[in-house]
Amino acid sequence: MRHDLCLPWYWEYDIDFVRFVENACLEQGLTLWQITPDNLLESVTALYKGERAFNVLLDRSQGDNRFLPINNWAREYGKRRINPPELSAWSEDKATMHLELISAGIHTPYTILLPPFLEQPALPHLDLTPLGQHFVIKPSNEGGGEGVILGAFSFDQILRARMEFPEQKYLLQATVTPRTIQERPAWFRVFYSVGETFPCWWHPLTHVFAMVTPSEENRYELSPLRDIVKRIASICKLDWFTTEIALTHEQFVVVDYVNDQIDTRIQSKAVDGVPDDVIRYVAANLVKLAKESL
Repeated sequence: MRHDLCLPWYWEYDIDFVRFVENACLEQGLTLWQITPDNLLESVTALYKGERAFNVLLDRSQGDNRFLPINNWAREYGKRRINPPELSAWSEDKATMHLELISAGIHTPYTILLPPFLEQPALPHLDLTPLGQHFVIKPSNEGGGEGVILGAFSFDQILRARMEFPEQKYLLQATVTPRTIQERPAWFRVFYSVGETFPCWWHPLTHVFAMVTPSEENRYELSPLRDIVKRIASICKLDWFTTEIALTHEQFVVVDYVNDQIDTRIQSKAVDGVPDDVIRYVAANLVKLAKESL
């Protein structure tokens, strides 16, 4: 039995994203094979015995190595993989992306890159003056704010932070202060999906979303958000991801570069979830990509 699209997943909060993918497959006439922990062993066995197969992989297993044989099979047989893990790993390295973005002329916070603690345990004196009175410390490969220290102010904090993820590079970044629009910070999380962009207001403290309306985009001149994200897409080559962009009084600044471990919780179910329509559009675009890959 051959399926058009294979969707491995396990996170309970992906249920609505999965439902949107199911609906899009029905609308576009694609067959969908869902693989979850409940049928993982049987599915992998059938895959490797040649009893079942698929043409396109949309992997939401998010680093759970139990699902890795599915990706390995897809790579071995040359199947289309949406956001291949090796590409994701490269693009989610914040140190790498920082250099790629500034090379492309995209504005980022003033940043000092540090080698991993294991590679260079003792740091030389650092001039922290350009970072300002308070700055941000980030490990290069963690997502979801893991290991991030906001409002850092001392060299000692830097030394201790590097030991939390000793194998990773670290970024020291100047704090970005957005301008205020409509009594809210001009801070945005933009979703990219197969050539389309979906800009959202995103409060950096509450993490509450609101879609940017066409009138807001025109009135406050926010259309550069779309161009910036498409330029990032041309660099990272991912099929879908999100990025954080702040609008200061001077310019748009990309604050958090590329995230493809996207939290797909929807706003109708969680206060800090993504607007339902955004996830629905993203799912439909990914299914359309799968259909075009057949």
